[in-house]
Amino acid sequence: MEAYLLLIIIGIFAFVILWAERTLEDKTALFLSALLILAAMIVRGLCMDHETLDYQNFLTRWVQLLKEQGGFRGLRWNIGNYNVPYLYFLAAFTYIDIRDLYLIKLLSIFFDVILAWGIMRLTYCFTNRTGSVLGAFFVTLFLPTVVLNSAYWAQCDSIYVSFAVWSLYFALKDKPVLSMIFIAISFSFKLQAVFLMPVFLIFIFAKKLKWYHLPVFPLTYIVMVLPAILAGRSAKSTILLYFNQADSVGSGLNYNSPSAYSFVRNPTDPALLSKIGIAAAFVFLIILFIFCFFRRRELSLKALLTCALLITVAVPFFLPHMHDRYFYAADVLSLAFAFVFPRLIHVPILTSFASLLGYHAYLRGYYLLPMRYGAWALLVVILTLIAALSVCLSSPKKKHR
Repeated sequence: MEAYLLLIIIGIFAFVILWAERTLEDKTALFLSALLILAAMIVRGLCMDHETLDYQNFLTRWVQLLKEQGGFRGLRWNIGNYNVPYLYFLAAFTYIDIRDLYLIKLLSIFFDVILAWGIMRLTYCFTNRTGSVLGAFFVTLFLPTVVLNSAYWAQCDSIYVSFAVWSLYFALKDKPVLSMIFIAISFSFKLQAVFLMPVFLIFIFAKKLKWYHLPVFPLTYIVMVLPAILAGRSAKSTILLYFNQADSVGSGLNYNSPSAYSFVRNPTDPALLSKIGIAAAFVFLIILFIFCFFRRRELSLKALLTCALLITVAVPFFLPHMHDRYFYAADVLSLAFAFVFPRLIHVPILTSFASLLGYHAYLRGYYLLPMRYGAWALLVVILTLIAALSVCLSSPKKKHR
């Protein structure tokens, strides 16, 4: 009962956000928003009791280990394979008399709301239309991969992606220090934030950031992991956690991901193919950086948003060892893109379709469709974004756009 009460509080929090953003001044908008928030929470409530193998084999065991070690005092041990900021929450859960499954899911659901708010704010950068910004909020909140990830799967991708989205927003709004702080927090929760981070070099080209803002990133990261160090965990192993986990990504070229490797069947030399994929991602970024550098005077806000989405789709598309959830950031950023470029509505549709194939493969245990169908969909998205970026950079740069 307490868990569902907390779910209601999260719904009230979502309503307060929309009220504070002055999007509910119209009575129709107020009524419909209340109804949609209620529906979003009901959908999530229906998923709360579902347990996946990830929860059974990892998350609940980590909570139990932390509890056995004294809650926050257990942070001194290398428990689990997530970075320590997430473990702070798991340690806190050991002091609460509510089933850990519910607490883990409620944390991610709370960040679903923060994420939807961030996508709404991103949309605000391009339009003040109430219908558009409310649409961005609710489409994010009801996006299948967002609902499934937090409420059904008990995963935490909404946490790191919400901070990444807010980082993009602050960069576009010329608040570089906040942007660096938020992307560092995102990275401190999950390594997959690196799929977005290359766009910050393009932000430097566009003068949204300066080189002297970059040290804010490592300083913020150290602050985020400092509590674990103070609890007795090794400073070196904590700060260099991601480097120490480099060999734990798995040897498979693909893990239910709609990446380019879903085209590959029975590879004879996986190591060579892995190197080719890494090289392809690197070459892609270099070409994009060169192109944007020489057209830096035309880097409008629309072009920057397009670059961010293009990178979050293309980088995991080319890289080996990708998992089913690694296009989560692309899923939600494609929604903001669609509200800015409504004629390109196929971009979020195809991106979500590709991600859902991977989700289905894990959650249901079999392929609904061959994963290469998702890869073809993402290939269309990449080509569409390249074309959209070319159009943006060939148009005169407008103030604040």
